[in-house]
Amino acid sequence: MNRRDFLRTAAAAPAALANPQAASRPNFLFIFCDDMGWGDLPSYGHANTVAHGGWTVRGDLKMPHTDRLAKEGTRFTQFYVASAVCSPSRAGIMTGQFPSRLGIHDYLATPEQNRRHGVADYLDPKTPTVTRLLQQSGYATGHFGKWHLGSGNAAPAPEQYGINRYDACMKNGRVRSSETIATEAISFLEQNRSQPFFLNAWLYDPHSPLQPTEEMMEPYKSLGTGWVGHRGAMEIYYGVLTNMDHHIGRMLDKLDQLGLAENTVVMLSSDNGPESGLIPFVSHYGGAATAGPFRGIKRSLYEGGIRTPFTVRWPGRTPAGKVDDASVIGGVDFLPTVCGLTGLNAPATDGENCADALQGKPRTRRKPLFWENRFPVYGHLLDKSAKGHEARLQTDEELRLKPRGAGSVLRVFLKSPMLASRNRNWKLLMNPDRSRLELYDIPRDPTEMNNQAAAHPQIVKSMSARLMAWQKELPKGYVDPAAGKSNYPWPKPIESR
Repeated sequence: MNRRDFLRTAAAAPAALANPQAASRPNFLFIFCDDMGWGDLPSYGHANTVAHGGWTVRGDLKMPHTDRLAKEGTRFTQFYVASAVCSPSRAGIMTGQFPSRLGIHDYLATPEQNRRHGVADYLDPKTPTVTRLLQQSGYATGHFGKWHLGSGNAAPAPEQYGINRYDACMKNGRVRSSETIATEAISFLEQNRSQPFFLNAWLYDPHSPLQPTEEMMEPYKSLGTGWVGHRGAMEIYYGVLTNMDHHIGRMLDKLDQLGLAENTVVMLSSDNGPESGLIPFVSHYGGAATAGPFRGIKRSLYEGGIRTPFTVRWPGRTPAGKVDDASVIGGVDFLPTVCGLTGLNAPATDGENCADALQGKPRTRRKPLFWENRFPVYGHLLDKSAKGHEARLQTDEELRLKPRGAGSVLRVFLKSPMLASRNRNWKLLMNPDRSRLELYDIPRDPTEMNNQAAAHPQIVKSMSARLMAWQKELPKGYVDPAAGKSNYPWPKPIESR
């Protein structure tokens, strides 16, 4: 379905209740962190390590309130956002559409930069959103914190997307943004305690720049550099994470105090993987953020860029303390799932209703997930020998699909291809010109280390045909020449003059 057909179908679909029992409809609190990696949560495996030399490598990160959510809810380990960068990821959540279909395939910046990148200036307000659908069915809707779905003076206000109350929460600056967001969210909860509500608390943390106070960093002073005047990356990063966790706890406590916790679905996730420490404006904490066991980071279509934590708590409905390793859930599933939990008939979307998984019944996904990245990924290029002593770097031409023997080079790239698809157990990454083809059995190989493309040519053929057909439906636009490239400038002979 192309974008025009989608909008026509969605506009014709009434936001009618299939089962209009307003009193039993759940409330929603969606906490969306910014640039938080899988490995940044203790509940998702962040662990302290002491090196053989005696120094602490990771540190004992304290996040008791997200730990509490994990204990009281279910952690999903195969949750994928719709993009490896912020604006399109958020568009997927709000609309249930693959964001490239909407012309949002990069972060929204100034109108001038948007034109250079071939990106829309804002999310089309005619597009059905989860907030408008719920607002039309009697929900109070609020959005506090980061929006990033419009730029320029012509961009519609968030209220035009079905949001009753909106506040960017930047009046106290970035250092106190999580506090401000929580305060506004608490006010919204108090104001709307007697009616069903949908509340987005979209944090700016832990996106750069990070400016924790001395008080925030105090618990982690032992992780400092030991040099006067030089802060350690983990002091800064962990100080922000623990402060963020504290304000998440304030919102959870308020739900308890108001007697709303039992009928409120609380969801916690991140818009994409962690930022790269190679970028100058992230160098003050770069290296402390982590994608856990996965390859890739923010902007990458490897797991570390698009696979993020997803914790759901709904007392009595979502099993407590459970880990769901089976259900594959996407950001585009958010809208149809919320509609399913409220009894709404959702418009046509790219996603699926995963309400059963949120209520303790692991599910098998029917629709594939698709991603596109038209811009280069920043990061290291790794190429390690399977024998450990034949390491060398190769050009893109050498990466074309061909059988590899037992002693061949094992390719480990952080710079992902342009396109990706997840269908059942398989994930395919490729460039449109087929200069790179990588196939991974994700449940068995979540770190994407063993390329199965040569061993399963029929799966590659089927998945690549479907992925390329999907890409052809997308709005045309600028593609950076470096997109999908992983070559390294190997030394060449220098011609003498």
